[in-house]
Amino acid sequence: MRIFLDANILFSAARSDGAVRQLLALAETAGHELWADAYVLEEARRNLAAKNPVGLPVLEAISARIKIGGLFASTHLSDLMALPEKDRPVLAAAIHHRCDILVTGDRTHFGQLYGKTIRGVTILSPAMLAELRGF
Repeated sequence: MRIFLDANILFSAARSDGAVRQLLALAETAGHELWADAYVLEEARRNLAAKNPVGLPVLEAISARIKIGGLFASTHLSDLMALPEKDRPVLAAAIHHRCDILVTGDRTHFGQLYGKTIRGVTILSPAMLAELRGF
């Protein structure tokens, strides 16, 4: 399965050796493809630099192990209009890279979409991903 990681997931995994980093390790071990793109990677870098710069080397190590897609410019899909403009590229990239899942901890903007599938991408919280049968 292809799993697209939002910037907050990358940030959390880089910031501490906690549940999110362990979840990514489990996904890798199970053979799932972890994906991000330049947009979310740059957001995670920027937030780490401002809030927890010691996590930057960890982020680089994580990004070396996952697939990084290029920027996907089209954020005008009607399915994206419920999201704030800054979050549309995240879902658009997950769709463009044919990911099965978008995992995000952003309950404020994506919470209403948790558990829903949009153009083949199911949006899940980290806890929902961990609870998937066979994960």
